[in-house]
Amino acid sequence: MIIVLMGYMGSGKSTIGRQLAEVLNYRFVDLDDYIVEKEKTNINGIFKKRGEIYFRKIEASYLKEVITSSDNIILALGGGTPCYGTNLELLLQEEKVKSLYLKLSIPNLVERLFKERGTRPLISHIENKEDLTEFIGKHIFERVQFYNKAEFTIACDNKSEKEITEAILLQLI
Repeated sequence: MIIVLMGYMGSGKSTIGRQLAEVLNYRFVDLDDYIVEKEKTNINGIFKKRGEIYFRKIEASYLKEVITSSDNIILALGGGTPCYGTNLELLLQEEKVKSLYLKLSIPNLVERLFKERGTRPLISHIENKEDLTEFIGKHIFERVQFYNKAEFTIACDNKSEKEITEAILLQLI
């Protein structure tokens, strides 16, 4: 089985994914890290040298590569992955894939991401919480229609990593 975690940046996909992989004894794959490994350059480098169209093309290709693996995998997607091309359809059509949306409210995302903006190129230029709230709000508005197509939605507000992991395990039983 391949368990796919989707959601906005900062929603905990990688953190929760690693915990789930440990509990289930699955292999953990962060799609962005997988792309970096395969392309031998970081995501920013890919965007700068080749552009977003190229990135989205290889992202789709590597997504397909991972989900057609015979391994049991916990896969953390990039925040935009399900929103481009046929990525979401690919995930929903594959029988061995279970998709979960890790849902956080905008205020909680702002609190998490404001502290991390130095390590997140998409928001590194944002200097205050009001602007970050507006930025995230617009993105969530555009992306929620894709995230909501996941098989399961896990409400993550005010929950510990352990509680979120347990909620996911309960959905998968």
